[in-house]
Amino acid sequence: MEKTKCVAYVSTYTMGDNHGIKIYDVDLEEGRLTEKAEVEITNSSYVTISHNGKFLYSITDFGVECFQIMPDGDLNFVNKASINGMRGCYLSTDYDDKFLFCAGYHDGKITVLRLNRETGAVGEITDEIYHRGLGSVAERSFRPHISCVKMTRDNKYLCAADLGIDYVNVYRLNQERGVLNQVDIIRCDLNSAPRHLKFSEDGKFLYIVGELKNCIDVYTYHEENGLPFFDLIQSIPTTNRYQMQGIAASALNISADGKYILASNAGENSVTLFEIDPEKGTLTRMFCLPISGEYPKDAALFPDNQHLVSLNHESDTMTFFKVDHDMKCIVMNQKEIKIKQANCIIFHLLQD
Repeated sequence: MEKTKCVAYVSTYTMGDNHGIKIYDVDLEEGRLTEKAEVEITNSSYVTISHNGKFLYSITDFGVECFQIMPDGDLNFVNKASINGMRGCYLSTDYDDKFLFCAGYHDGKITVLRLNRETGAVGEITDEIYHRGLGSVAERSFRPHISCVKMTRDNKYLCAADLGIDYVNVYRLNQERGVLNQVDIIRCDLNSAPRHLKFSEDGKFLYIVGELKNCIDVYTYHEENGLPFFDLIQSIPTTNRYQMQGIAASALNISADGKYILASNAGENSVTLFEIDPEKGTLTRMFCLPISGEYPKDAALFPDNQHLVSLNHESDTMTFFKVDHDMKCIVMNQKEIKIKQANCIIFHLLQD
């Protein structure tokens, strides 16, 4: 039987080296990465793949860039577009790949850009929304900092996490014009700093990780009379110690099969794995263990759930582990890989 072929895309900041996206061949059996190519782009804060799996979008100093994913996983440049603002920190597309959403941490702005579904090319800006409000922590969370933008899986509402003002603003998306209309606010705990959010595979549950609260808040989601409703059903710590001082939750990723959710913790320099109850949406913690590096800005399970990688932003490394689901632990399974200021990783299964 032919092995499943997979690549991984890692985005990095670029200090003296403009190759901000690294492409790796993935050995799923051994849980290893081998660098195969790199792409010239400045300060790739974040990358995302279109839902049809054909295109990769990256943030850059200029705005955003589009690449076509080739059969071997290499990237071919398609085009670039301005976001009319400061460099973004997060990207996502709607589920029809008609629009690209960019989150602005520095200027507190959501930028919506039209996409060409055939070529993947990024087109004109269709909407720009600035968040307003004040937080409570001087110099850190006293003004809007949009950190994540994700559509509900029914493709009706855009949720924008703002760790500066402790809100997740909810917008209805006009599918033709690409315009957002605010319809709800999820008010998170004061000083919780909602950083990233993910929806369950069936779209019924929303997971929000708080950077300062060091918790994952679990919400149910449904629509009623043309309006979205979110109800909090669980808050579960991402760290071994339920505290905020000196620890900042960072990554939040759901496994390819939707069975697990992974969070990482800077300061404590650990990674925490939770099992998702498919019926209730609630989380059960399996382990919280060190990742042998500093500031795990992102961490992810390999597509087979048997291995784990941590991107350690401050120690300039990627560390690798074998996941023992029975013993509920991880064991380092290879030498670390040196990589400067890695931001995020995405695994991509290649089409036959």
